[in-house]
Amino acid sequence: MVMVGTAVPVNHWMPGLYWGLLTFWVLVAVWWLWLVWRGRVARWAVGVSTAVDIVGLVSLCAASGGATSVLVPVFFVMPVAAAFLHGPRITAALGVLTVVGFVLVWVFYAVRDDTVDLPDVAFLYAAFLAWLAAAMTALSAVLERRSAAVMELLTARRQLVAEALRVEERERQRLAEHLHDGPLQNVLAARMDVEEAAERHSDAALDGAESILRDTAAQLRATVTTLNPQVLEHLGLAAALRELVGQSARRGGFEARVRIDGVGRPAEQALLYSTARELLANVVKHARAEQVSVSLGRSGRFMEMTVADDGAGFDRAVLPGRIAEGHIGLASHALRIESVGGTWTMDSAPGRGTTTVVRVPRSGSSGSGEEAPEGDG
Repeated sequence: MVMVGTAVPVNHWMPGLYWGLLTFWVLVAVWWLWLVWRGRVARWAVGVSTAVDIVGLVSLCAASGGATSVLVPVFFVMPVAAAFLHGPRITAALGVLTVVGFVLVWVFYAVRDDTVDLPDVAFLYAAFLAWLAAAMTALSAVLERRSAAVMELLTARRQLVAEALRVEERERQRLAEHLHDGPLQNVLAARMDVEEAAERHSDAALDGAESILRDTAAQLRATVTTLNPQVLEHLGLAAALRELVGQSARRGGFEARVRIDGVGRPAEQALLYSTARELLANVVKHARAEQVSVSLGRSGRFMEMTVADDGAGFDRAVLPGRIAEGHIGLASHALRIESVGGTWTMDSAPGRGTTTVVRVPRSGSSGSGEEAPEGDG
C-alpha cells in the first residue's frame, strides 16, 4: 500500500487525511513487525491484524475518493493472504468482511458524487471477490486438513522414537546387569583363584594369566559403565559428562576442555549423555583432532550442548550415502533430539573440523558453572 500510495500520481479527495492515515499505517506496520520479531504475538492476534488491515484499506480508499482509489485492487489480495495465514472459519469471516468493505467503497463513491450512480460493474466485481473469498476458504480447509495429517504423522514419529529410546535404554541396562552379574564376576573369581595359586606356587605363566584377567575385568567394567553409567544416576550429568570426555580424550589422544554451566540433574540428562557419547565416539574414530571442546548449559528454555573439534571434518553431502550404508548413529540421535522438540545443527567441512550444537527443551535444572581441562595433551 505504501508503494502504490507514493509511486502513482493520484488526485486524492482528501489528501491530508489520506497521507495521515498512510503514515499512521506505516508506523503500525513497523510496530507489528517488531512484535512478530520479538515473538510476542498471540495466535488470535494474527486474525485481528488482518481484520484491522481491511478496515485500514477501506479508510484509505474512502480518503482517496472511494472506487477511484488505486488501492481498490488490494481487496482481491486479502482473501488470498488470509487463506495461507488462518483456518477456514477465520478465512471465511475475513472474506465476508473484505466483500463488505469493497461494496462500501463503491457506495461511498456514489454517495460522495451526486452525479455518479452505482455502476453495474461494481456488483460484478463484488461477485468476483465473493467467489474468490469462497475459493480461498475451501483452499484453507484443504490446507488445514493436510496440516493436521502432517502433525499426526509427526506426533506418531515422536512417540515411536521416544519408545525406541526407552527400549534401547532398557536393553542397555539389562545387558550391563548381565555383564556385571555374569561374565565380570566369573572373571573376578578366576582372577582370585589364579592369585591364590600364584601365592602357593610362583609361576610366570600364572602371573601372565592374572594380568590378562585383570585387564579383562577392567575392560568389562568399562563396557558396563558405557552401557549404563552409574555415575549418571548417582552424581548427575555434569560428573558423567566430565568422565566421558576424559575417557574419550585418553582413547583419542587429544586435549579436551569442558564447560558445564548450571545443569544440575535435568530430566533429559540421559538423552544429552547418549548424544555426547555418540559425538565423542565419532571424534575418536574419525576426526584425528588435537583439540576438542564440550560445553553444556542453559539457553532460555533449552539445554544447549556444543561439541567442537579441530579435526579432519567431512563433507556433509556424503551423509545420505553413509546412512544408506547403515551408519545411522548420528542420524538416529538427531531424530531423537527433534522428536522431543529440540534442534540439531552440525557444521563441518573437510580440513576445518566439526561443530555440533544440540538444543533440547529443559524441564528444570540447578547447579553452578565450572570449567576444567580434561584428558591428555
